Amino acid sequence: MAKYVYDFTEGNKDLKDLLGGKGANLAEMTNLGLPVPPGFTITSEACRHYLAEGAVPDGLEREVAEHLTAMEKRMGKTLGQADDPLLVSVRSGAKFSMPGMMETVLNIGLNDESVHGLAKQAGGNDRFAWDSYRRLIQMFGKTVLDIDGELFEHALESLKGDRQDTDLGAAELQGLVETFKGIVRDETGKDFPADPREQMRLAVMAVFDSWNAPRAILYRRQERIPADLGTAVNIVAMVFGNVGNDSGTGVAFTRDPGSGQQGIYGDYLQNAQGEDVVAGIRNTIPLQELERLDKSSYDELLRIMETLENHYRDLCDIEFTIERGKLWMLQTRVGKRTAAAAFCIATQLVDQGLITLDEAVTRVTGDQLAQLMFPRFDSGTEKKKIAKGMNASPGAAVGKVVFSSARAVELAGQGEDVILVRRETNPDDLSGMIAARGILTSRGGKTSHAAVVARGMGKTCVCGAEELEVSIGERRFTAPGDIVVNEGDLISIDGTTGEVFLGEVPVVDSAVVEYFEGREPDDDLVRAVDRIMRRADEVRRLGVRANADTPDDAARARRFGGEGIGLCRTEHMFLGERRQLVEDLVLASGEEERQAALDALEPLQKADFVGIFQAMEGQPVTVRLIDPPLHEFLPDLTDLSVKVATGDGNDKDRKLLGAVKRLHEQNPMLGLRGVRLGLVIPGLFAMQVRAIAQAAKEVPGAKPEIMIPLVSAVQELEAVREEAAGILADLGVEALIGTMIETPRAALTAGQVAEAAQFFSFGTNDLTQMTWGFSRDDVEAAFFSRYLELGMFGVSPFETLDRDGVGRLVTIAVEEGRAARPDLKLGICGEHGGDPDSVHFCHQAGLDYVSCSPFRIPVARLEAGRAAFAECDSDTR
Repeated sequence: MAKYVYDFTEGNKDLKDLLGGKGANLAEMTNLGLPVPPGFTITSEACRHYLAEGAVPDGLEREVAEHLTAMEKRMGKTLGQADDPLLVSVRSGAKFSMPGMMETVLNIGLNDESVHGLAKQAGGNDRFAWDSYRRLIQMFGKTVLDIDGELFEHALESLKGDRQDTDLGAAELQGLVETFKGIVRDETGKDFPADPREQMRLAVMAVFDSWNAPRAILYRRQERIPADLGTAVNIVAMVFGNVGNDSGTGVAFTRDPGSGQQGIYGDYLQNAQGEDVVAGIRNTIPLQELERLDKSSYDELLRIMETLENHYRDLCDIEFTIERGKLWMLQTRVGKRTAAAAFCIATQLVDQGLITLDEAVTRVTGDQLAQLMFPRFDSGTEKKKIAKGMNASPGAAVGKVVFSSARAVELAGQGEDVILVRRETNPDDLSGMIAARGILTSRGGKTSHAAVVARGMGKTCVCGAEELEVSIGERRFTAPGDIVVNEGDLISIDGTTGEVFLGEVPVVDSAVVEYFEGREPDDDLVRAVDRIMRRADEVRRLGVRANADTPDDAARARRFGGEGIGLCRTEHMFLGERRQLVEDLVLASGEEERQAALDALEPLQKADFVGIFQAMEGQPVTVRLIDPPLHEFLPDLTDLSVKVATGDGNDKDRKLLGAVKRLHEQNPMLGLRGVRLGLVIPGLFAMQVRAIAQAAKEVPGAKPEIMIPLVSAVQELEAVREEAAGILADLGVEALIGTMIETPRAALTAGQVAEAAQFFSFGTNDLTQMTWGFSRDDVEAAFFSRYLELGMFGVSPFETLDRDGVGRLVTIAVEEGRAARPDLKLGICGEHGGDPDSVHFCHQAGLDYVSCSPFRIPVARLEAGRAAFAECDSDTR
């Protein structure tokens, strides 16, 4: 019989699939003997059943009742008991951390009778009891009953005026409870549920439902979290940080999540519950201040932090509450961190002997490395600083100020860079945070919602810039010195220092990019990157090449660690001033004119290849013969027709118009291009092969590889290969001859194609288009956003390789190609070659190398090393 509920004493940190991250870690802390309130977890399996069937699984309510009864016996009180109530929190907890994206309800069990019993528990503290009761109705109303949260906020703000929450007295809070109950009655037509068990049941259903809330779906898509996991639900005995000044709540990190430096980092609020800290509605004090307020709890917290970091062997993020001097641990998890912190922490843990250097490579990601390569502000530029806040998530962001998520999405959709400015963010701001270049808040600290979510997304963020007065309604903020910044004005924010600047500040290359360009490691971050990259290079099996078309690109690729060129596109060499020669080739009326045009192009092509071979210094260079459709090299049909029709054209224009009409295609991407163009225009490919061979003869050690594009049938390849092999033999040059696999037919007949090819390079951009049946240029703006919303894609198939479809074709081609030619060299040259997930697929599929843009080479190198370790891990399981 299925088991759907686990007591904290029954679980452990390795059961995240079943108990979610929060439940598994609460169980782990319980087993470590740390002070965790009693509780139990409803499994994610129960959630998946509920979401699929619309009802909880049989036996769940019985199991919950049994565990609740056991908790009541342990605590010596019952849920909602009038004179001495047990109260519980109902909290979400998915396998992967989704901060603020799903629901939590605190203080379950309060009603008009038990509120008096709670006051009695707190030594007659009526204010505390009524404050807890109003919090329950407010949270329950918004999250469970789906009432607009602004209704509760407006009532609270009207009562407070210029005061803080903590300034409200017991009588005022009691009146607020009645106001809140009236809002519930008006909005739902029913009274707030007074039955404690009904409160708990409805809260559990709300947590289940929140898995598919729009913000949760958006966050999962952004973080690539599978949609079918579901969430566990944790029911925990309440402990209270809002009893008085001897109580409070806080969030702590065992290291700085922004930089990775060891020390005491976190935020604390006296006389507050947990949501007050993460919501950023009150400014916290640094965690170090707790030592002055409550040294005993502070010392105990430091001991627990050390225990947890050593146990998890990583940065830990901890939530805790102090209730009248008693410390309680409410949550721990491996903490989110910035990209810089990830690399620094990984190598620190190696130096401390907690993990190996191999483990350190697996602790960082290519996406994080890419973030470290983002630009930074130019320190030599004059800047007008207008404020300083918390350096919550690093980076340099410049953009137009917007004050709402909707406006951020709107302007970003128009191609504008924006900075989202709020007093504090909440989970409903997620879409705007994703759209924005950076986030700026006037409230909150490093553990606020804005900070945590921004760090997870690698988004620049400055929090708690208290000098700013943000007016959302007036769409402006003011800064010291009578500075007014309106919506649409430009600002620059530095997530590394927390500084806010007026106007646009120039950016320069990051220190990590300078390291890849050849600078010696000279700070902790760059030294950490260097150590990890060296180890990744030592263990990776996949080679990493560059997509480079010019000597400058080739040289940068070498500096970034490229081991050759996997795609040198020759069509770029036919544009600009050379377009005239292509027109001459198209207009040629006979073999003599055609050859004259080819003879004019050949020395130019040769010079291009000489420069590239020299830049690569003996590393292989895969040259793709001309590929794009012919219309890209000719004048626009409409423009040329108008020119001739209005009498502005000359005889050549009229002749060219005839040729353009003759060659015009309705769908040129599926027309005369690639190998077809080389076969239709005699001498075109031969000219390119001669130019490649002659350039190779001039550059000692050059290793050319000639790639025939858009082959669908082996006969096409055989025809070109025969001519190319003859030219190479005549000139005494050795070169591999292979093909791109970019049509489904080529992949499905790879065994035949391999008979005539010495290498395959998968052109996954075209292969994706042809497999899916849509053109990237046309459809990304047309319907991809809708497909992502509907879950048709987890991520764009042009961003991350579609393993089920395109990946299946690649796998077939690898297997059949190698069966026909065991020494077949295999690579990938689409932009997927620089995508972390796609690099892992290429390793698993048995490719020899990936090729990507020069800037993505370090990312591919790191992920190739991580893929090697992932394979070792799977082999040992």
